[in-house]
Amino acid sequence: MEPSTDIETLTRELEQKTLVLKEVEAEIRKVIVGQDYLIDRLLVGLLTRGHLLIEGVPGLAKTLAVKTLASTLHIDFQRIQFTPDLLPADLVGTLIYDQKNGEFVPRKGPIFNHILLADEINRAPAKVQSALLECMEEKQVTLGDVTYRLEDPFMVLATQNPIEQEGTYPLAEAQVDRFMMKLRLTYPTRTEEEEILERMLVEAPIDVRTLLDRDRLLELRQAADKVYLDQKMRRYILDLVYATREPREAGAGDLAELIAFGASPRATLFLARAAKGMALVRGRGFVIPEDVKEMAPDVLRHRLVATYEAEAEEISSDDLVARLLDRVEVP
Repeated sequence: MEPSTDIETLTRELEQKTLVLKEVEAEIRKVIVGQDYLIDRLLVGLLTRGHLLIEGVPGLAKTLAVKTLASTLHIDFQRIQFTPDLLPADLVGTLIYDQKNGEFVPRKGPIFNHILLADEINRAPAKVQSALLECMEEKQVTLGDVTYRLEDPFMVLATQNPIEQEGTYPLAEAQVDRFMMKLRLTYPTRTEEEEILERMLVEAPIDVRTLLDRDRLLELRQAADKVYLDQKMRRYILDLVYATREPREAGAGDLAELIAFGASPRATLFLARAAKGMALVRGRGFVIPEDVKEMAPDVLRHRLVATYEAEAEEISSDDLVARLLDRVEVP
């Protein structure tokens, strides 16, 4: 059988399985105006087992979008408001002494859910943020000398305010690197804001249907795994990530003095998964270069560390990724 026929068959098969994604998107749009960028990436993260970090000024519907997505899912959801006085035990739980039995028993924290919304994650100090490290990477939590596995699916959706705002703590590099994507939200257009005003001026409940249970979600994740990633696309992803470490070898020598540290191998894996997830959201069973280019800023922006020279010239990580995309040859 011809490879093209195989891909067409795969695309038709995946299209049938992902029709429900259009319904989920429609339910979210009952509540959220605009924000196409955010909605697409929430779905990609959901399909590809990725944790998401969502950055934007207050009032851009970050929390509302996550809560609305959770309303369409028949799985456990918990929101935690991060504050400066939060303790690690408030997240993961602790051991409580049972006087009756004379033993310490675990009291599990809110992290033992399928989806955790870490609201304003950078308003809590580093010791609280670090409580998420083990669970995000290894899908487990250790209380005392016992390790507890987290149920599948497990996903952390964190919102944060721009670091320049008052009362924020920077996230450690090891923490940030565990997020598949960092999303940056901008203000709505005037037309979108006019619709927000019309829709939200009079507060009224909006019914959101529950469409996906745990088994259906796991089935969709398996469908995302099946999306075809050609060898040329794999090499393109490898070239992009390698270029962040060795710009001169990638034909981007002018960026060598602007990038202090490049992306880790985790970025390569995450970019491949994100591209497959975006292809599925777009209704395709195969990845094209546009999928990779569209997801590259979200996967790479928080993994590139700019030099002092770049900061002095006010060159952001987004600018660096854009330049890399211009210089790395597209297959």
